Amino acid sequence: MTGSHRYPVLDLSAFLVGSWSLHRTILSPEGERRGEFTGSASFTPAGEVLTYREQGTLRLGGYRGSAFRQLRYQPTGPGRAEVYFDYGDFFHELDLREGYWNTSHPCRDDLYRGEFEVLDADTWWQCWEVVGPTKNHTLRTEFRRGEPGGRDT
Repeated sequence: MTGSHRYPVLDLSAFLVGSWSLHRTILSPEGERRGEFTGSASFTPAGEVLTYREQGTLRLGGYRGSAFRQLRYQPTGPGRAEVYFDYGDFFHELDLREGYWNTSHPCRDDLYRGEFEVLDADTWWQCWEVVGPTKNHTLRTEFRRGEPGGRDT
């Protein structure tokens, strides 16, 4: 999924703060579409931390319903942050100074491998490949600045 037009991010907080529309595709290991998530995300400053919250509609197999997720981004330097789950455990590091980042996260016996790329000031994506005995799928998410329906921040 990598491209040749990476956009360096030197101030991660300034880049992320605000509202984003998002579309996530859930794929099988063979690349077959299993589901999708469509909604909005926001990064809100709370002191030195950015609170990330996404909400929207999840379609997975026969299920269709609302879903949400929350994370905390703790800036650690120009273009960098440590990302934590909402319950406090460490998730992964993020460094977008080059506009691209690879990371990983062990989750019990499963392994999450993440890839991030910033395309321009208003578009970025992330891809998580999850492999292991309990989970085996790929999550591809594209973020575009502004609320779904075209309302920018």
